[in-house]
Amino acid sequence: MNIRTRLTLLFVLLVASIVLLFTVSVYYLYDQFREQEFQQRLSEKAFTTVRLREDVGEVPRADLPVMTDEQVTIYNRQGTVLYNQETKRPRFPVTPAFLGKVAPQKPQYNRIGDTEAIAVLHLNARKEPLIIVASGNDRYGLSKLDRLREILFSGWLLSLVIVGIAGYLFATDALRPVAELITQVNAISATNIHERLRVGRPRDELADLARTFNDLLIRLEEAFVLQKSFVSHASHELRTPLTVMMGQIEVTRLQARTTDEYEVAFDALLDEVKSMIRLVNGLLELARASSDVVTLNYQPVRIDELLWQAQSQIISKKPAYQIDIDFDNLPVHEEELVIVGEESLLQTAFQNLMENGCKYSPDGGVSVRILFERGQLKLTFSDQGYGIPQEDLPHIFEPFYRSESTMTINGHGIGLALTRRIIELHHGHIQVDSVVGKGTTFRITLPTTYTPTQASGGTHKLGESISG
Repeated sequence: MNIRTRLTLLFVLLVASIVLLFTVSVYYLYDQFREQEFQQRLSEKAFTTVRLREDVGEVPRADLPVMTDEQVTIYNRQGTVLYNQETKRPRFPVTPAFLGKVAPQKPQYNRIGDTEAIAVLHLNARKEPLIIVASGNDRYGLSKLDRLREILFSGWLLSLVIVGIAGYLFATDALRPVAELITQVNAISATNIHERLRVGRPRDELADLARTFNDLLIRLEEAFVLQKSFVSHASHELRTPLTVMMGQIEVTRLQARTTDEYEVAFDALLDEVKSMIRLVNGLLELARASSDVVTLNYQPVRIDELLWQAQSQIISKKPAYQIDIDFDNLPVHEEELVIVGEESLLQTAFQNLMENGCKYSPDGGVSVRILFERGQLKLTFSDQGYGIPQEDLPHIFEPFYRSESTMTINGHGIGLALTRRIIELHHGHIQVDSVVGKGTTFRITLPTTYTPTQASGGTHKLGESISG
């Protein structure tokens, strides 16, 4: 069952139930009104009959309004009939218990079939209690009630038909924007992913849904464009060393060479192979950092140990680099140094920032500073290098992006993109400030697993820096 049919049925069921409740209420209230009105007429008939009998001595029927099958009977408290209207019909059957319930201002009502009766109490001139039972058939009232029932039932059936048609039209109009959205979504593919959904009613829930879907399309388009750019750049970066290697091999094979010449050729090939390995490793790390967070192995790790390990890894490869790690303040509790993260990824991010600072600085040095605040840890990586032009700053975290001023320096443009992704995976933030000719500073903020409390003695200053 589609939504349109379901909405139509629900609409019909809801309105039909409301109309049925209203119809039954009208019928019931009118029946109560008719019954009360007829009881009032019977009471007036009873009192008029007994007063005429007391005043005149007889009851002239010609002077009284006549009801269908009317009959008036007067009883005393003992249940003896004192007066009975002369008719061919039998008296309305009453029991002593029924008569015993009659009291002043408390008449008793009874109904048998279409005949209704009311018993009232009256005190005569001698203060003797008399019970008058007046009965009759409210033929006109009952006929009006039957007619009202037919009108209400017919009107209810007719309303079902009208509500069914109105409900179908209502559901069709309500779902028309959904059908339009479906048509627009089906028309979007990889070739026109830049298209966006349009909604004619900008302030309803469907407009919110369309805006949410458009936001999703924006993210997908960015990922799609980034993926195409990534594949294009990765192919170019891989093709360049392969082309160089193939050229060197072809040149080497043109003629016989000495052992030294072969060693030189093999060394050049080896450098290209190492460059490709670094590129492939960078791509693997970037793919791993871009994977689902659930697949990563998060554990408590100490930031200071990761920094020292990253420093040791770089110094072992490039002894000429100078990496200084300074504490702005020493935490009171060791737990303040601990964050929940993926150790190898964090170490890769720190190595990238340290290596970049050293590589793009004439003195080959970088300074790392650690600052502890309540619930978070801040790291700064500063160098006195060439700096980054302002027009390049918005793009430095894009994969394979390299500034024209650094094209002569060996690299692939993956490190910073990988670093930012790793920091984001750990719910941190990374910012960069740079001045051309003066240097660059990267600032990282990471949440810690421990919220420090105020302890006696405050914090301690680290007396000396740990230098590489």
